[in-house]
Amino acid sequence: MSTASPHPPAPGASPPAGRRPEWAGRNYTLLTAAAVVSNLGSQGALIASAFAVLDAGGDSGDVGLVAAARTLPLVVFLLVGGALADRLPRHHVMVAANGLNCVSQGLFAVVVLTGHAELWSMMLLAALGGTGTAFFSPASEGMLLASVHGPQASRAFAFYRVAMHGAGIGGAALGGALVAVLGPGWVLAVDAAAFAAAGALRALLDVEKIPRREGDKVSLLRDLREGWQEVIGRSWLWSIVLQFAVVNAVV
Repeated sequence: MSTASPHPPAPGASPPAGRRPEWAGRNYTLLTAAAVVSNLGSQGALIASAFAVLDAGGDSGDVGLVAAARTLPLVVFLLVGGALADRLPRHHVMVAANGLNCVSQGLFAVVVLTGHAELWSMMLLAALGGTGTAFFSPASEGMLLASVHGPQASRAFAFYRVAMHGAGIGGAALGGALVAVLGPGWVLAVDAAAFAAAGALRALLDVEKIPRREGDKVSLLRDLREGWQEVIGRSWLWSIVLQFAVVNAVV
């Protein structure tokens, strides 16, 4: 008769083959899968949007304007997104932001595929995409933190980052190849579909076991004012943000 092993596995030991580690729960798996899907699409779409501008008769300066139109709302609305993520259900904010990105990229694909792409319309749609990202990012960070607990949290975060950035690198390479084969419009359409799929995965998150946050008694405007003061009070922080915005617009 077989008996259970008297020596339980060590806390840091790897799980048996075919089994997920304890820290990779349902929510964590959904968040990681959604991040991989959306990063594959969005990084490829950055390549596609540049070629879409050039195919529409624009030059490198116009490409920079479209990139700046995407970056500016990201910088402006990031604090607002963080404040809302502290007050609203984070999974709702994430799904809504994915929906906005899906619509903006879908419309971007339509104007490119139909030959009606103009600089102002591409800048507007890029700005909508940047706005969606600004509201999504703080909610995503908070949801990830709420989904992983215990001594293996650092390993879970590291795996998430590796998966997300790996998908970004692969998405850029794949996007460039697909632009050469299919054209930028179809790559933008794929990105819209990727955001739809990622939003569907995030809509499946189980938030019943996540502790409810106590209502914040600080007003939204006061929260934004304090956050802005924290940013401008650290010269190294806003200088990095400014450099990031300039590099994205120029490169």
